Amino acid sequence: MSIPRLKSYLSIIATVLVLGQAVTAQAVELPDFTQLVEQASPAVVNISTTQKLPDRKVNQQMPDLEGLPPMLREFFERGMPPQSRSPRDRQREATSLGSGFIISPDGYILTNNHVIADADEILVRLADRSEMKAKLVGTDPRSDVALLKIEGKDLPVLKLGKSQDLKAGQWVVAIGSPFGFDHTVTQGIVSAVGRSLPNENYVPFIQTDVPINPGNSGGPLFNLNGEVVGINSQIYTRSGGFMGVSFAIPIDVAMDVSNQLKSGGKVSRGWLGVVIQEVSKDLAESFGLEKPAGALVAQIQDDGPAAKGGLQVGDVILSMNGQPIVMSADLPHLVGALKSGAKANLEVVRDGKRKNVELTVGTIPDEGAEMDALPKSSIERSSNRLGVSVVELTDEQKKTYDLKGGVLIKEVQDGPAAMIGLQPGDVITHLNNQAIGSTKEFAEIAKALPKNRSVSMRVLRQGRASFITFKLAE
Repeated sequence: MSIPRLKSYLSIIATVLVLGQAVTAQAVELPDFTQLVEQASPAVVNISTTQKLPDRKVNQQMPDLEGLPPMLREFFERGMPPQSRSPRDRQREATSLGSGFIISPDGYILTNNHVIADADEILVRLADRSEMKAKLVGTDPRSDVALLKIEGKDLPVLKLGKSQDLKAGQWVVAIGSPFGFDHTVTQGIVSAVGRSLPNENYVPFIQTDVPINPGNSGGPLFNLNGEVVGINSQIYTRSGGFMGVSFAIPIDVAMDVSNQLKSGGKVSRGWLGVVIQEVSKDLAESFGLEKPAGALVAQIQDDGPAAKGGLQVGDVILSMNGQPIVMSADLPHLVGALKSGAKANLEVVRDGKRKNVELTVGTIPDEGAEMDALPKSSIERSSNRLGVSVVELTDEQKKTYDLKGGVLIKEVQDGPAAMIGLQPGDVITHLNNQAIGSTKEFAEIAKALPKNRSVSMRVLRQGRASFITFKLAE
């Protein structure tokens, strides 16, 4: 072998050795969770619940033993299934398993609301295997947080961190009782923060890839400093098992809920009294926005904080108290964190111009019943180029649904209306950013609609409003 070629081989070998050392060094730098687990595990608890359920119906074919002499009744009962002997007094019990963690030396425990929902008895098993009955201090279904209390002194507690400091890519650790296996440890990274889920408007979830399974619910999520940053709550799955997407309630949110439950037994949240929706690319174009961002106000409750403060349907909220609203789901998180009476300064786009609207935040009311569908009307029809027939709203309909104008859809023919999903019974209140006061106005606006450009339409269906967009072809 020539000297130059030998030098080349030696150079390659040296490079491989250096790379190997670098890989080894990186492997050594991976986090060691041993100390974290040893310190935190004593304050992580297993939670089991018992719920008494009414008995299933007893077979109607069973003989009636009432009135028989005791000896004969005992003879017949021996041949009957055990569950059929005392149907009046017998009850079945349902149990569930979850996790929780101690946040104070005198025995306050945080867990998920869904872990203890409808429970008649709650048992807490500590790290030393001892069991204690827990008292339910309070629950908050909207955030899925529950506060429990057990009797004790100088109990081990967990350090609480700040979930607002979390960033995507950070290591996190979960300890819980998946499938009843106490103090199971799993690890992963933060995938995203401030994540919104359907029907979960008041929790900016922490998304992780930490393996979470049934029984982990209510358990703590730790950062590398051993501080609790979240409560493991949900997973996204198509199979029923873990698929790499887990969600945790930020500890900042959970502790605010806990403090309110401890002091008053219920949770108060800020409220504007609006229905909002996402701003799509087409909606952004129709409202004259540079890019799709913000929360579009689709509906405003009469006499609510937004109505009193001058917010209008069709406003696009871009920020609140200086904090940008990128996705519409950002707004409920920010509003819900405010107390009743607090000021909310909103930057909105209205008629293509930016302006500020200052509101006084109210208290979110209890969930009410949904509005019924609008009744049909028999007034004269008016057709238009959208392929939809509309009629005037009656005074009673306007009063019932707090409408100053709008038209009721009677029929939907083939055309743009059918393509965008309009239905008979829907109410159109705005078209191309213009309020509709009558069928005549609707026909005039529809006739003048631009072609090949996104046009917005505000539709009220069963009491709920939303903006949709469409384009008219040449």
